[in-house]
Amino acid sequence: MAGAADCGSVKMAEAERSAETLKEKANNYFKEKDYENAIKYYSEAVELNPDNAIYYGNRSLAYLRTECYGYALADATLALELDKNYIKGYYRRATSNMALGKFKAALKDYETVVKVRPNDKDAKLKYQECSKIVKQKAFERAIASDELKRSVVDSLDIESMTIEEDYSGPKLDEGGKITMKFMKEMMSWFKGQKKLHRKCAYQILVQVKELLSKLPSLVEITLKETETITICGDTHGQFYDLLNIFELNGLPSETNPYLFNGDFVDRGSFSVEVILTLFGFKLLFPDCFYLLRGNHETDNMNQMYGFEGEVKAKYTAQMFELFSEVFQWLPLAQSINGKVLVMHGGLFSEDGVTLDDLRKINRNRQPPDSGPMCDLLWSDPQALDGRSVSKRGVSCQFGPDVTKRFLEQNQLDYIIRSHEMKSEGYEVTHNGQCITVFSAPNYCDQMGNKGAYIHLRGSDLKPEFHQFAAVPHPNVKPMAYANSLMQMGMM
Repeated sequence: MAGAADCGSVKMAEAERSAETLKEKANNYFKEKDYENAIKYYSEAVELNPDNAIYYGNRSLAYLRTECYGYALADATLALELDKNYIKGYYRRATSNMALGKFKAALKDYETVVKVRPNDKDAKLKYQECSKIVKQKAFERAIASDELKRSVVDSLDIESMTIEEDYSGPKLDEGGKITMKFMKEMMSWFKGQKKLHRKCAYQILVQVKELLSKLPSLVEITLKETETITICGDTHGQFYDLLNIFELNGLPSETNPYLFNGDFVDRGSFSVEVILTLFGFKLLFPDCFYLLRGNHETDNMNQMYGFEGEVKAKYTAQMFELFSEVFQWLPLAQSINGKVLVMHGGLFSEDGVTLDDLRKINRNRQPPDSGPMCDLLWSDPQALDGRSVSKRGVSCQFGPDVTKRFLEQNQLDYIIRSHEMKSEGYEVTHNGQCITVFSAPNYCDQMGNKGAYIHLRGSDLKPEFHQFAAVPHPNVKPMAYANSLMQMGMM
């Protein structure tokens, strides 16, 4: 018996040594920002030694870097179950909850750290920051309960805003009408890191809110046989890469239509420039320039990932409130020739959803935590059949069989979605029935991925993929305007 016990101890020690070697290998991949391989080797270390809290804590951080907040939360929780004194576990779990908009849960973890380490300045700062957000959210809920909440538009007096004599940038004409001349001047002005006058920005926002509010939740267009539309994925505040798309593929026009599939803002620090450019083109070409809402066109995401901070830094808190109102009117999906359906996230947590259900969605709100509107913005495809819990902690993951049933029920050929960074800029899955396109190359200045856009011709609706690399941009880092808790929590 003793011999068997000794043998077991030796095997356990060998497994622990092998797990440590795998952890070191994973750490090296993490340093190189190869998070997929880091996750792979942390997972192998966990299999060999499932009782080591550090392995789960490290994998949790790798999941945070790849925006798999649901998995990050689960790993941080497992780490703390193994070792309640593992301080990094509380930080990881708090960051995961922050990313998911669960601020009270995050506050509880920061509170625990402060109690354990009363002299830790970093812990105290995070606790105070998170406490501020919780109080702010409570205040916002109290205001929101007032049904007579006025629109920012009602409190604006754009006519009385004066443009100073020393402002030499682009201006709209007397009637506030957008022209191609104005758009070219504005893009050039932005390229030089100059700010559009607030009067012009407000004029664009007020007009685009009115235009978007008249659109259905599901936009339905028909391409003629000779027409081609360009579909772009996430741009995430990467203004100089947006300019490069227009350089490579031509400016939007009545003969060069575009569809931008959500996540225009956050992370990249030129989000204001991206969104005002896209809104300007929507006003110039309302019937051939299309915009769909992404999960980052929402208050929670904007508060965490930079857009709110950027608008407040470049303009005012009031302007951010107006952006928030405009985002709520962005359509959620678009069908092309009744055969291709485009949405930012993906398909649904339950079978049986029809295009008519999408038409009926009341979208003028912050997205709910579940249901078709949430799924359109948040879900992801998976390789296996069926559905599983979302790696992001919101909505679900759906398999090839789910896609096939949805397409058959709604007489569609395939879906195009975005929402996920892909190393080649695009990915075709689910037997060609689910296409992902992502248009932010070298995402966050660190992922090394290509960007891509898709051409769809009316004659055959066969996707044609075009890849492009990142271009240089001024030395303003991604997340420069993000909530300090997110910046610190990702370290």
